[in-house]
Amino acid sequence: MTQVSNPASDRYTHPLSARYVSSEMERIFAPAFRFGTWRRLWLALAEAQRDAGLGVPERAIDEMRAALDDIDLDAAARYERRFRHDVMAHIHLFGDAAPAARGILHLGATSAFVGDNTDLIQHREAMTIVRDRVVATIRGLAGFAAEYRALPTLAYTHFQPAQPTTVGKRATLWIQDLLLDLEEIEHRLANLKLRGVRGTTGTQASFLQLLGGDHARVDALEQDVCHRLGFDECYPVTGQTYPRKVDQAFLATLAGVAASASRMAHDIRLLSHLRELEEPFEQDQVGSSAMPYKRNPMRSERICAVARHVIALAADPAHTAATQWLERTLDDSANKRLAIPDAYMATDAILVLAENVASGLRVNAGVVAANLAVHLPFMAMESVLMGTAAGGGDRQDTHERIRRHTLAAARRLTEGEDGDLFARIAADESLGVSAEELEELARPEKLVGRAPVQVDAFLATHVAPVLEEHSEVRTRGEVRV
Repeated sequence: MTQVSNPASDRYTHPLSARYVSSEMERIFAPAFRFGTWRRLWLALAEAQRDAGLGVPERAIDEMRAALDDIDLDAAARYERRFRHDVMAHIHLFGDAAPAARGILHLGATSAFVGDNTDLIQHREAMTIVRDRVVATIRGLAGFAAEYRALPTLAYTHFQPAQPTTVGKRATLWIQDLLLDLEEIEHRLANLKLRGVRGTTGTQASFLQLLGGDHARVDALEQDVCHRLGFDECYPVTGQTYPRKVDQAFLATLAGVAASASRMAHDIRLLSHLRELEEPFEQDQVGSSAMPYKRNPMRSERICAVARHVIALAADPAHTAATQWLERTLDDSANKRLAIPDAYMATDAILVLAENVASGLRVNAGVVAANLAVHLPFMAMESVLMGTAAGGGDRQDTHERIRRHTLAAARRLTEGEDGDLFARIAADESLGVSAEELEELARPEKLVGRAPVQVDAFLATHVAPVLEEHSEVRTRGEVRV
């Protein structure tokens, strides 16, 4: 067995924390944020109960407020080993820090009051970071698309040569995916609600008893707590927990972001193989320990790898939402602790990389032109077909003639010989097109259709308003390894 000098190195470290996630996102799922939010929920409940006339001492409020972030996690662990219950452990710990509040802490509440409401607050805070990183990635890609709006490049379908497009137009496809994600993110955030003050099975029976059977006072108490936590409203009905459909929806949105980023990264990896595009590569970066000449697209590869994890995680809350067992079952708790933080932290890691790549893409214009030039004669054949048909020729006969000529010319290329497609077409008198006319038809800028205009219109109409709306977003995460 390996002996280690540092005992800490004998403990498993989560790769997301050790290598990938930003400090901003990790903070939201760290103990200080979670248990600090629990205390803020208890404070909000006590303040609302005081205002509702339940006789909560002002000293209790003052002591709670002073101890919000004074959390001894070692003492909490000792309490939890004793009680085998995390919420009760922290109730006692908070009572130690705010003794005047000990008798009213958690009054009328169940564990889901702090646990579930904190989960929803974490959704809000974490998804806001995801939203900002998506915007930052769109901003980087928009600049790239504008710069290369008119640079002709060979387009592919089935990764086989097709009609030309432009480098900028291809980037708009990546942007559009992210815009769809952004629209969904904003919908999720706009419709997120708090669980509220519901008691053990969602009936609010405990609060109704505390407030003398006055239903209006119970509603007012819940609305007060809701507003204190920065929410406009609560879910209208719950069991013990908030609807687990919320987790399912939010992680499905994260999976969509991961899919968009992965699609872009896969394209960049293919274009890197063709040497047309390069992601950022640092001066001392090593591509291979054995092959010094390698320049692997490691950022894009990592995006694809981590995206798989996010997409797979989306299944977890779907299974949880499907198996709630009446008012709730506890088999969701351990799964949520794993799936939800992982999904957010992995998405954060993806978007830190995506923004970095989008803002630093390099186009090898000479290679782009050379790769296109090999296939340009073939690209011009649709124009020959259209021209012959417009001049009264038989479209089907012309198609067959061109098909035979192109296959023969392509065979020469696969055998290492020069292509002779234009010579074949010009020599076919039935097609009625000269070598000079073919050269004119094969000019790259004539074959990209409306691509440059489409880029301009898309950026002006669909991208610029979004970037203006989020003009304050200037996030840039650090690529750690």
